[in-house]
Amino acid sequence: MAEIQQQEQAKGGKKKPKKGDAHVDMTPMVDLMSLLITFFMLTAAFSKPKVMEIVLPEKLKKDEIVEPPKIAESRTLNIILGPEDKVYWYPGKADPAVTVLQETDFSSTGIRQVLLDRNRALFRKIDQFEKDVIAGVIDIRQDSLRSAISQLKKDDDTGPIVLIKAYKTSKYRNFVDIIDEMSIVGIARYTFTDISWIEENLVNAALGIAPVTASGSAQ
Repeated sequence: MAEIQQQEQAKGGKKKPKKGDAHVDMTPMVDLMSLLITFFMLTAAFSKPKVMEIVLPEKLKKDEIVEPPKIAESRTLNIILGPEDKVYWYPGKADPAVTVLQETDFSSTGIRQVLLDRNRALFRKIDQFEKDVIAGVIDIRQDSLRSAISQLKKDDDTGPIVLIKAYKTSKYRNFVDIIDEMSIVGIARYTFTDISWIEENLVNAALGIAPVTASGSAQ
């Protein structure tokens, strides 16, 4: 704080300020600086950017023919992102004669519950593994826990293989939402692929829209 100048009585009744050097007390500024440093350190730690990890397929060379991987139909779960935050799903292979789309949403009892039911065996295995680590039954370093869980997911042969597709009027926000659901539920194998005209017709039927042909034109 700045010092207050004192006045002294001069001859003739006039008052004149007492001369003195200007001085500012910096002690409160030191306290304020300490508070600001603490504030910025905490906010910087809390506002770290979140990175979404997406593994993309390798780019094919010209004229290269690659055989698609074999997927067990019993483990296949198809998810279609529809309009107005709707989610459609069906198991196995699309067959216009027998396939019926199930409609759900992104609530806790929606597509998340469907994935949990399909991934229950792996979910229980991971949950038991974490409990054994906490109880000391399994001796493992904390920084190795995540890699061990990743290995459990990699070795799993019972969990679902999820194929995610997007309808033409779906929202990009739902694309991010479904990735979050995969992470929350712990789905080990999922990929994004193009929607087929058969699946598009199934969504159109659920929405009451005219179907399209294999060439992409409306009937």
